[in-house]
Amino acid sequence: MISKKLKKEILDFRKDRDWEKFHKPKDLAVSLVLEAAELLENFQWKSDQEVSEMIKGKALKRIEDEIADIAMYLTYLTHDLNIDLEDVMTRKLETNKEKYPADKVRGSAKKYTDY
Repeated sequence: MISKKLKKEILDFRKDRDWEKFHKPKDLAVSLVLEAAELLENFQWKSDQEVSEMIKGKALKRIEDEIADIAMYLTYLTHDLNIDLEDVMTRKLETNKEKYPADKVRGSAKKYTDY
C-alpha cells in the first residue's frame, strides 16, 4: 500500500488543480480501465522472450508510468468512496482462499466453478 504521506501528496495534487469536480466515481473507474489498457498495450503481440527483453530496457519506464497512473486513479477512487483498500483486499483474499483452496487448485489455472 502507499504511505499516508504519498496519499496526501496525490490528493493535494488533484485539489491544487481543482480536478475533484471531474473525478466522479464512474469517470475514475473509466480512467482506471483506460490506464490498464495502456499498460496492456506494452505487452500486445509480444512473445514471452520479447517481453523479457523489453523489461530489461527503456520500456520498463513506460510500464512503470502506466502502473503509477493506475495506482493514482485507484487512490482517488478509494478515497472518494471512503474505501480502505487494505481492508477490502484482506477480505477479498479470505474469500479467494475459500474459493481456491491450495490443495485443490495448486498448479491449475481453472476457475473455481470448474473443479
